Amino acid sequence: MDFEAYCVKCREKRDVKGGEVKDTPNGRKMAQGKCPVCGTTVTRFLAAEGAGEKGKKK
Repeated sequence: MDFEAYCVKCREKRDVKGGEVKDTPNGRKMAQGKCPVCGTTVTRFLAAEGAGEKGKKK
């Protein structure tokens, strides 16, 4: 999975290629991969399924 994440070591947003989707211990989805510049592990939390649907009036 390709995604954009903030690298805390480089202090910039980086395009990550070939990351993996994982679950946190409390059940949230996240994309995790390596910064292409420095190799630090970067993480981006993904939207929950149905996010944005709550609170919408029909």
